[in-house]
Amino acid sequence: MTDFHTLGVTEMADLVRRREVSPVAIVDDCLARIDALEPTLHAWVSIYHQQARAAAQRCEQALQRGETVGPLAGVPVGLKDIIYTAGQRTTAGSRVYANFVPTYDATVTTRLQQAGAIVLGKTVTTEFATADPSPTRNPWNTAHTPGGSSSGSAASVAARMLPAALGTQTGGSTLRPASYCGIVGLKPTYGRISRYGVIPVSWCLDHVGILVRSVEDAALVLQAIAGQDAHDPSSLAHPVGDYRQAVQQAETPPRLGVLRDFFRDHADAETQQHLQATVERLAQAGASVREVALPPSYATVLAAQRLLMKVEAAALHAEMFRAQREQYGPRLRETIEMGLVISSVDYLRVQRVRRWFQQEIPQMFTDVDILVTPSTPAPAPRDLNTTGDARFQAPWSHGGVPTITLPTGLSQGGMPLGIQLIAPALAEERLLRAARWCERTLNVTLAPPL
Repeated sequence: MTDFHTLGVTEMADLVRRREVSPVAIVDDCLARIDALEPTLHAWVSIYHQQARAAAQRCEQALQRGETVGPLAGVPVGLKDIIYTAGQRTTAGSRVYANFVPTYDATVTTRLQQAGAIVLGKTVTTEFATADPSPTRNPWNTAHTPGGSSSGSAASVAARMLPAALGTQTGGSTLRPASYCGIVGLKPTYGRISRYGVIPVSWCLDHVGILVRSVEDAALVLQAIAGQDAHDPSSLAHPVGDYRQAVQQAETPPRLGVLRDFFRDHADAETQQHLQATVERLAQAGASVREVALPPSYATVLAAQRLLMKVEAAALHAEMFRAQREQYGPRLRETIEMGLVISSVDYLRVQRVRRWFQQEIPQMFTDVDILVTPSTPAPAPRDLNTTGDARFQAPWSHGGVPTITLPTGLSQGGMPLGIQLIAPALAEERLLRAARWCERTLNVTLAPPL
C-alpha cells in the first residue's frame, strides 16, 4: 500500500505500532499529497517538511529499539494557525500577527507530540478565527466556501492531506466547516481541552475542536489531548473519560430527541427532507425517536452569543486595534468597533441570560440521550465571501455542551450534508457512543473528487 494519506488516525496508528508501516513513509506520502493539492485548496500557512520528516525518523528509530510509543505514534496532524508552536510562526490569518513567533507550545501541541503525533504544519484560519473569509477552498467544489474559521483544518482532512487536524469553535468554527467538507467534527464540553497557547476570540465561548474522518478517530484524538491544565484556569478538573472504550461499546441504539421548531424553520427544504430521511433510517435500525421542544431561554441565545463574542473580542484586541486599525479585515474591524461600545451592564445581563440557558439545557434530556439537528441550515454556499451560517452550532458553543457532526450524504448539487448530535455537559462518552452507533448504521463515508 502506498496511499497512506487515505488512512484514518486509528488504522494508521495501529499499523505504525505493529511496525507494518513506516512513519517516514506516511509523512512523505501526506506531504506529497499536500504539495500536489495546496495550489488549488490553499489550506496551509506553513508546512514543516524537514521538521516533520525528522520527527517521523525519530519515531521509527524508537520503534526499532522496541520502545513504547504513544497512541498517536506516527500520525500526521495539522494545527489551526492560532495554536502556538514554539519557534514557528503563528499568524492567526492576520497582517497584525504576520511575523508573530511564540516562544512556547500550546498545551494541545505538547500533548499531541507526547502522544507521538507528528505536526505537519499550520492550517489556514480566518482572521483571528472570526468572520472574514480565508483563501481556503472547499475540496468538493472550489467555488464553494469550506466554512470557517477552521477552514484549512477541515479542507485538509477532507482532501486526505492528513488524517486529523485541530480547530477551534466560538460559534460554529469546527462543526460547520466539518459538515461543509463532509467529515467528522467534534467540539467537547467547554474546558475539556486546554486553551493555553491558543489565541482567543472569546474567553467564555472558545473551545478547541477536532477534525477527523470517523468517530473512532475523534475519540482517539480527544483521549490524547483532554484533561485539566494548570496553565488554563478554565480547564476542567473533572476526570477524563475512556473515550476509546465508549466507541467500542456502541451496541445499544440511542434515544434520539429531534429538535425541530427553530431548526426546521431555518433549514432549507432539501436539508429538512434529508434530516427526516436520516432519522427514519436510524429509527428503523432501532433508535427511539421523539421530538423535543426548545426551552424558553433559547429565544435569546443567538443574540447573547454574538454580544458576548463582540465584547470579549474587543477587549482582547483593543490596544492593538487602536494602533493598527487599518490592518484588520472589515468584518473583524466592525466586530471590535461594536464590542467597544457595548456597555458593561449589557455584558453582565447577557452573562446571566447565558447562565439561564445552561441551566435549562439538561431539561431537554429528560427522556432522550442525544439531541439531533441538521449540522447546518443548508449545504456549503457557492460563495467565497462568506464562511456560512453558524446559527445551528452557536447555541451549543454558548451553552458549553459537547457536539459532533457526522456526514450523512450529498445534496443534489453534490455538496456534503450532515447531522449534528448534542449531549449534556461532560457527557462526551455518551455522545461518542451514540455517534458511533449512528455512523455505523448510516454507513456513509464521503471523499471529494480530487
